[in-house]
Amino acid sequence: MYSLKFDVDVCKNCPTGACLVNCQYLNADQETAVREMVNMAEGKDSFVLQECVTCYACEEYCKRGNHPFYLITEKREEKGILTAPRAITTQWINLCEPQGKYRLGEVKEKALSFGFMPEFLRWAKGKLFEDVMPSFIFGQEFFCNVVYIHFAETATFKKRLPGVIENFEKLGVQEVVFLHDECYGAFAHLAPAYGMEVPFKPIHYYEYLYNRLNELKDLIQPLNIRVAYQRPCSARLCADKHHFVADIMDLIGVELVQREYQDQNALCCGGIFSMCFGYDLAHEVQERNIEDMKTHQAQYCVFNCPACQNTLGSMVAKAGIKPIHMIHLCRMAIGEM
Repeated sequence: MYSLKFDVDVCKNCPTGACLVNCQYLNADQETAVREMVNMAEGKDSFVLQECVTCYACEEYCKRGNHPFYLITEKREEKGILTAPRAITTQWINLCEPQGKYRLGEVKEKALSFGFMPEFLRWAKGKLFEDVMPSFIFGQEFFCNVVYIHFAETATFKKRLPGVIENFEKLGVQEVVFLHDECYGAFAHLAPAYGMEVPFKPIHYYEYLYNRLNELKDLIQPLNIRVAYQRPCSARLCADKHHFVADIMDLIGVELVQREYQDQNALCCGGIFSMCFGYDLAHEVQERNIEDMKTHQAQYCVFNCPACQNTLGSMVAKAGIKPIHMIHLCRMAIGEM
């Protein structure tokens, strides 16, 4: 069984406790943060195990590469601290169980992964994807299974992810562009944290879009709109790629409004909150988030994750802000939508 690479001495000597000090849902100073992380690492109880809302953000806040969120998840699982009713967790695990059902295009050395999100089968079209389509991959056999860490369930991805990696390897792919950043994070961040070797190069689709837009720059017509960006929890697993949001906006003539809840200070969409921690928390976070978009006069809310868009899309629309996925925004800029 794969085990998490975590160094308790790194926690003991941490001068900032940033993983918990910066958390928007917990209240901890540096001394408390260090103490609680060390307690968890040593198998002791901690209020964090009860109160963490699984937003992944501490993975980004920790600059020492010590995977605080994965530790929290591991210890919750060991102690049987459920973040959602067991029936919900079991339903999700069964939904994405590998069953030999998947779709492949003409897979080449460079491929486009849709994970297990059917939206991408409809969205990844046009000139943006000409150089990589029809080399696409879709289905449970290639699904990263990272979502289960929201449910304090590491056993599932430890069991399934090595098989997923092997399935990609069997296809002979050398590079894979992942259209969901949780999938990208699985291979670029989580797999190395558990000592799993990844025999191909994972590429975040924002990096792909930015490079492709530069190739198509003669087609770009500046959009001249103001947008708020809804950063998903899974983006915390690939924080080094977040700069491409601003880079893409600059390239296509979009003003990314400088609001309170963006970048490291981003708020979750609330989808997992409502499922695991109750409607009240989800509603409060969503209200603050959307009010922040309105205050800064965003015309559009740009989404990365389809699940975030499904959760918040109608809410931002009711607030007078147009919901749009990043792929569609980029296709607008080159005159395809």
